Amino acid sequence: MFSHVMVGVNDLEVSKAFYDALLGTLDVPPGIANKNRYFYRGPHGTFGITTPINGEPATFANGGTIGFAMQSPEQADAFHAAGVANGGTTCEDPPGWREGTGGRLYLAYVRDPDGNKLCALHRPPK
Repeated sequence: MFSHVMVGVNDLEVSKAFYDALLGTLDVPPGIANKNRYFYRGPHGTFGITTPINGEPATFANGGTIGFAMQSPEQADAFHAAGVANGGTTCEDPPGWREGTGGRLYLAYVRDPDGNKLCALHRPPK
């Protein structure tokens, strides 16, 4: 459905270090520079970070979350730990299993250095 997801950041190099570590847990190579942006290309899409083109400060979406598919709970934990170790902050409940109308999910939430909310989601096989 999506070709890419892009988030605004205020310090491009701080955010690059954060996302290099975070997305490295998914075997995504470090970001590739393109003017005031970095792109992370994986087999299922592209994620980008950019300083806002209009010169205004980047802000996060209130209520917005970007979810990343995980292969296992351990990968979700590594994603979360890399985020926290590289300038992110944990948010929501601690990483773990949740039961809901959509079934059983393993979730781990972290905010990037600019406050963008990210979710590591593992859906076990049925």
